[in-house]
Amino acid sequence: MNRKLWTAQELINLSTDYLQKYNCLTPRLDAEVLLAHVLDTDRLHLYMNLDYPLEKIELDMYRRLIGQRGQRIPVAYLIGYKEFYTKEFIVSRDVIVPRPETEILVDQAVKTAQNFQSPRILELGTGSGIIAISIALSVPQSWVLAVDISDAALEIAAKNADRLAVVDQLSFLKSDMFSRISSQKFDIICSNPPYISTNELDNLDKEIQFEPRTALDGGEDGLKYHRVLINNSPDYLISGGSLIIEIGFDQAEQVVELGKERGFSYDKTVQDYAGKDRVVIFKWK
Repeated sequence: MNRKLWTAQELINLSTDYLQKYNCLTPRLDAEVLLAHVLDTDRLHLYMNLDYPLEKIELDMYRRLIGQRGQRIPVAYLIGYKEFYTKEFIVSRDVIVPRPETEILVDQAVKTAQNFQSPRILELGTGSGIIAISIALSVPQSWVLAVDISDAALEIAAKNADRLAVVDQLSFLKSDMFSRISSQKFDIICSNPPYISTNELDNLDKEIQFEPRTALDGGEDGLKYHRVLINNSPDYLISGGSLIIEIGFDQAEQVVELGKERGFSYDKTVQDYAGKDRVVIFKWK
């Protein structure tokens, strides 16, 4: 008995309907990205070959991935990478999935770095390394110390630095925030710290439940690590140096007040692509 040969078009249509039933926000995009991954191609070539009949091994792999996506496992974890700041970064369940709004933080760090001839930058909570590496790529004269408490995250960040050829501009350090950073001064300190309150974590989208909790949990009010950053950064900043922090959309007022209480000069709050407060910048004088 001949086995039915499923074409790419048929599978995308079926998978889109399936993912829609499981409340995936972008079902067709997910179906296309996963199929392109299975076929080791991109979405453009996929569209040009929609009548391609899948081999059994390809079909089995695709069905498995669609089933996992139906469980709401993030696409980035299923394919092993995520695009950020025009580059592809390796990701795994040991790090959070890069988000577009974090590009605002990188934009501001790159812009601020132009004020220094050879900027020394400290990034706390580097995860997959997207911030540190994106800054290094955009500011070739910079040097970045990227810190994280997770060995697994630092291993992924190091792989990304190697793939994107910025190893000479970066150093990685295992440290719980500032605890193991030697006495030295930086022109810029930046961070996308955990900023979701502990009580909110269990009510977030299912996708987020697959991400490492330690990279999301900002304590009782979501500002645990913002306080650590604001309280300790003055010891590591040059006079005139900048502290650049990503925040939750409703945290700007509290974070600004914390910075002023510590003696920082408030610079500005920058909105993300959705018009929500996303990055707060201070200067130390």
